[in-house]
Amino acid sequence: MFPTRGTAAHPPHIAIIGGGPGGLYAAALLKRRNPTRQVTLWERNAPEDTFGFGVVLSDETLGGIEHADPQVYTALQEHFTRWDDIDIVHRAARQTSGGHGFAALGRKRLLQILHTRCEDLGVTLNFRTPAPDPAGLMATHDLVIAADGVHSTTREKYADAFRPTVEPHRCRYIWLAADFAFDAFRFEIAETEHGVMQLHGYPYSDDASTVIVEMREEVWHAAGFDEMDPAESVERCAKIFGDALGGRPLRSNNSAWTRFRTVVCERWSHDNLVLLGDAAHTAHFSIGSGTKLAVEDALALVACLEEQPDTAGALAAYEEERRPVVASTQRAARASLEWFEDLARHLGQPPRQFAFNLLTRSRRVTHDNLRLRDAHFTESVEREFGCPPGTPPMFTPFRLRGLTLRNRVVVSPMDLYSAQDGVPGDFHLVHLGARALGGAGLVMTEMVCVSEEGRITPGCAGLYTGRQGEAWKRIVGFVHGQSPGTAIGVQLGHSGRKGSTKLMWEGMDEPLPDGNWPLVAASALPYKPDSQTPRALSRAQLTDIREQFTAAASRAARAGFDLLELHCAHGYLLSGFLSPLTNRRTDAYGGSLPRRLRFPLEVFDAVRAVWPQERPMTVRISATDWAEGGTTAEDAVEIARAFAAHGADAIDVSTGQVVAEERPEFGRSYQTPFADRIRHEARVPVIAVGAISSWDDVNSLILAGRTDLCALARPHLYDPHWTLHAAAEQGYSGPGAVWPAPYRAGSRRPNTGRTDTPKPRLGLAPS
Repeated sequence: MFPTRGTAAHPPHIAIIGGGPGGLYAAALLKRRNPTRQVTLWERNAPEDTFGFGVVLSDETLGGIEHADPQVYTALQEHFTRWDDIDIVHRAARQTSGGHGFAALGRKRLLQILHTRCEDLGVTLNFRTPAPDPAGLMATHDLVIAADGVHSTTREKYADAFRPTVEPHRCRYIWLAADFAFDAFRFEIAETEHGVMQLHGYPYSDDASTVIVEMREEVWHAAGFDEMDPAESVERCAKIFGDALGGRPLRSNNSAWTRFRTVVCERWSHDNLVLLGDAAHTAHFSIGSGTKLAVEDALALVACLEEQPDTAGALAAYEEERRPVVASTQRAARASLEWFEDLARHLGQPPRQFAFNLLTRSRRVTHDNLRLRDAHFTESVEREFGCPPGTPPMFTPFRLRGLTLRNRVVVSPMDLYSAQDGVPGDFHLVHLGARALGGAGLVMTEMVCVSEEGRITPGCAGLYTGRQGEAWKRIVGFVHGQSPGTAIGVQLGHSGRKGSTKLMWEGMDEPLPDGNWPLVAASALPYKPDSQTPRALSRAQLTDIREQFTAAASRAARAGFDLLELHCAHGYLLSGFLSPLTNRRTDAYGGSLPRRLRFPLEVFDAVRAVWPQERPMTVRISATDWAEGGTTAEDAVEIARAFAAHGADAIDVSTGQVVAEERPEFGRSYQTPFADRIRHEARVPVIAVGAISSWDDVNSLILAGRTDLCALARPHLYDPHWTLHAAAEQGYSGPGAVWPAPYRAGSRRPNTGRTDTPKPRLGLAPS
């Protein structure tokens, strides 16, 4: 229970554990909003102690500070160092991108400003003093704020309540400083005999810069940093990055090599105790967010205490407001840190593409965003990539075997569950025909089943009868006749253990109430506890299914499809052989990854043998099962290599849906890193899928070299003409986006209201 002293709406007795920027700023705001409050802060270190050097704050954060406390904002403004450029130096080539807008100051200066503000307001500051036990503070104060950092002892003491996870990552880094000011935010790559190392540097005053040196753990060990004393480490870093530093030394402030840890808490408050800043969450320094998040936490917490009728409601509102913002930042930070962890993968890219890839690594900075900031830089990247003048990357052609796609947009396979006896009808004609007219380079069918028993639902389309083949021929003929230049592909698959279920909108993956058909799979494992248990396939049945695939492929070829995709993802039959979670066989088709690959490769080879040689084949895989013990990203690279060695022209990289207990990490373009890895390590073209929703995303991913094609599903349900509209919105008209003749009058966005209202010509003169 909360203490009864004071009013719940405006807690008068507040304890703060931790004297970093977040704790200090919260203290100042709380006291400024209500001078009668007793606000006491404990910091175990001395006032001048700090373990970093510079702090970068965004304009958004500064705007919040200015609104909440103009005096702090004014003091900060007096000490900011500002700059616009980012320099990326790799293999002696320096690329500069401008227009970014940074503001930084020394961490010590920031703390001094906050110390002074707290003292002026009457906050009690206890330095060199560990905080009392949190339980005692909770009993004697109305509110306790734990701002005691990434290693928060408060969080750990109440771990059962906060339920934190702390995930260490794969790089070692060290915070250092140089006694000169970089003229830009600088990223420099060093390829040493021990491996790749990188420098992140930025100015924080007229004569000083923060320098962070980072490398993979194994590189750190190989270079001997684990055996060096601190002075040797600093000297060695200065030597490695001597060009960036101009031969100047680096200095330390009790700096030590460490691994970044991502902190995520299921809850941020417990009774009248609340976490703030790094105690509640962390985000990698490569997007400069630690101090920013802590300051924004403080702003939100104090605002919620003012707005809500009681403290419990305020803490709930604070978490509700901040959690989605923090989660979004953490997703971006994870994308950024993983990019740097896998830096070696990108070193062979052309210089400008490498720089563009680095700048867009978090997926928050995009192609369009960079074009607005620095059109000259972005155009230089496009020229190096091969974009004709005025052509966005998404509208450049791409060749797969004998098929040239006029742009990089794919209408992703979408199950329609609208077939009768496996025969696609008018709905399929309109659905696929509309999206072909909509401008995509490639339109894919839903998963087309190779047998009646291989359907997911009674509404699934098939290619196991001649009647079905003729129906598909009609659809393919419409696409080729009415939308010349658009390719149409067929995706062949077998449901495996995920068959005999209701239509999606009646209950996804739920068994039919009646009329079920028997299921088969790699192993006799039901998909969900209430699912039908499949029979494990015998050797003879494997042969029968392989022949069903080849018969369907032959019908697809006669129907005129331009491309064939083999569905080896999402827990369907062939995917079930690939995952160790669904393949428990003890024969030649189970066990190690090469053995689990055996049957899917046999099917691929058989289909490739009957599929016309000039037409490409792709394979869709689940690059991770999002479940412990399942397919890993490393496995996915080996799976892709195997299919490529057997003649696959591209890998369609999806994830998950293999086991019901999966825990996906959703987010913007969240599956793209798996495609990126396969593209660079397996050296095979890839199709990226998964929460790619804007043409800006497509341009960014293509130009950065993370994928070759982008497949979109939901955007094409929302707008069948998504691709043509993307062209219109970018002012592009060319061979990559051709409007059908009957639609050309609509190739410009209609006016939505009057825009020609006369503007005032004169203003009123001051009186």
